[in-house]
Amino acid sequence: MQIKVLGWAGGIGANLRTTSFLIDDDLLIDAGTGLGDLPLNHMTGIRHIFLTHSHMDHVVGLPLLADSMFGVHDEPIVVHAQEKTINALKAHIFNWVIWPDFSELPTRDNPSIQFEVMNPGDKISIRSREIEMIQVNHTVPGVGYCLSSRRANVAFSGDTTTNDTLWEVLDRYENIDLLFVEAAFSNNDIEISKISKHYCPRLLGDDILKMKHRPDIWLTHFKPGDEELIYQECVDAMPDFDVHQLKGGEVFKF
Repeated sequence: MQIKVLGWAGGIGANLRTTSFLIDDDLLIDAGTGLGDLPLNHMTGIRHIFLTHSHMDHVVGLPLLADSMFGVHDEPIVVHAQEKTINALKAHIFNWVIWPDFSELPTRDNPSIQFEVMNPGDKISIRSREIEMIQVNHTVPGVGYCLSSRRANVAFSGDTTTNDTLWEVLDRYENIDLLFVEAAFSNNDIEISKISKHYCPRLLGDDILKMKHRPDIWLTHFKPGDEELIYQECVDAMPDFDVHQLKGGEVFKF
């Protein structure tokens, strides 16, 4: 199993891309702006997309991918998400006003993308990999995922703040090898973190102690301009963990 970090940031700017992870050559977790850096011939391999929630920085690449891949495959790209996330995408993006509805193009019986409802606790197996959806705590219905292969378990927090569900589910696994977890704001903005339901280092440091595992920690979703401050505060808040800052383009092989 291979994971390539296409997008990792909490905003855009020079060399900054929003959340998207490519699993092997066929599966995405989220479809942020980082998706757009893939060569077109690599995009053709994407057959499944697992969305954490409906916010723009995590889905903006989806309608553009659907357009670029229109007519390339006989089978649709399958988009896995909670029902409320799918409803939001249909109401606000794939509505023929902001973007054509590619779940009806070229026809409803032969669409370019296909939405599949997934609920927290559900597990889907694709090519010897299993992915479990995990409920988290965000301003819109949000989830994380745990991706398992024969060699590793890798977790993705999605966008979240203080919660119990993520850590309870991860502790059911025998081990967690790597955790991609968000930390959007510095401790100076802890009140904004609470209102927007994101982690800051202090909140993340408190929450991560709920988990018995000690995986490598890779931090995502920093707000542009505060990257080094947030990273150092996370290192200080999690002294028992090996903490790293994503910068984009990293490849993890298991």
